[in-house]
Amino acid sequence: MSESKISELTPEQEALIPTYREKWIKIALSTERIDREKAAEAIKKAYGFVGEKEPEILFFRSPIEILEKLHSWKKYNIEYKPINKIWKLFINLHDNIITKLEEKFGEDVDDEIYLQLSEPINLCREEIWGDISSTLYNKNLFPLFHELGNDCKFSDETIHASFLDYYLSVLNISTNETDKSRWEIYKSLVLSCDWIFFGKKTCLVSECPLKLFLDNEKLLHAEAKPALEYADGIKVYAYHGMIIPELYGKHHPKEWEPSWLLQEQNAELRKILIQEIGYSRILEELQAIEIDSYQEYTLLKINSDIDIEPIYLLKMICPSTGHIHVLRVPPQMKTAHEAITWINWGIPPEDFVI
Repeated sequence: MSESKISELTPEQEALIPTYREKWIKIALSTERIDREKAAEAIKKAYGFVGEKEPEILFFRSPIEILEKLHSWKKYNIEYKPINKIWKLFINLHDNIITKLEEKFGEDVDDEIYLQLSEPINLCREEIWGDISSTLYNKNLFPLFHELGNDCKFSDETIHASFLDYYLSVLNISTNETDKSRWEIYKSLVLSCDWIFFGKKTCLVSECPLKLFLDNEKLLHAEAKPALEYADGIKVYAYHGMIIPELYGKHHPKEWEPSWLLQEQNAELRKILIQEIGYSRILEELQAIEIDSYQEYTLLKINSDIDIEPIYLLKMICPSTGHIHVLRVPPQMKTAHEAITWINWGIPPEDFVI
């Protein structure tokens, strides 16, 4: 990503932004198993800091498994009382540090640093959260998650931790002893836990995913395997950030079937299928009606409602090699000659040869 110079920082301070960015991206995308002893220690310190008794700490294989447990507790009237004191503590910490940063450097510096430091981390975490949320919808657990609100957090906290770490370690934003203690507790929680649900008597913690794959743009993506997978069997398949059904995801895109287009209702998924399958295979395997021909060109229409608008294709056979090329043309094309002219940027084929 391009990075503009932040004039208020020294060259040495600005040079460290990519280092802190990569540090926290790695933490945000971790698939390492949680050190339960460290996680329990961080949770107990957090509860003690806000004056709450040490909770029973339960570990789960995924955030979905936590919500399923809470759903069953609610169904059988088993008490779970969420608390939000801990997250309010960290919101207060964040606000205090931002205020001191603005006093030292001005109001615009925070936004500039955020864009350079935290935006890539934010993108990664949004991808993961988007895929988890789709599973919550499918399992009818999203209302429960929404009900809990700020009483649970997932590890997009790495976004906030990244710039707090930079502000305190590199920019030397001064803090009082209380904020120093808050930061140490907050950092310990982010480093040792993934999802955390703080309850009055019980704290529920999720493991990190077992597998996590992204493309070069930091979008969730994998071919012929889940892009996101938890130990309890929760799997999410994705294609360059777009969630796709398991039927597609467990096959390599080269193996995707044109017939799937006939059943797929989602326009975005149909677009992805068309892109990967290619018009040549679609033309070969789905019934196409010949509209018109001109020399080695044939104008065809796919007689199926597989895209937002009708699919018209111009099939071209190379006279010298015999290779077949297929290009999509606008549905208003009535003749092969008209389609060739459109492909040639308005030049008729007889003039184009000249």
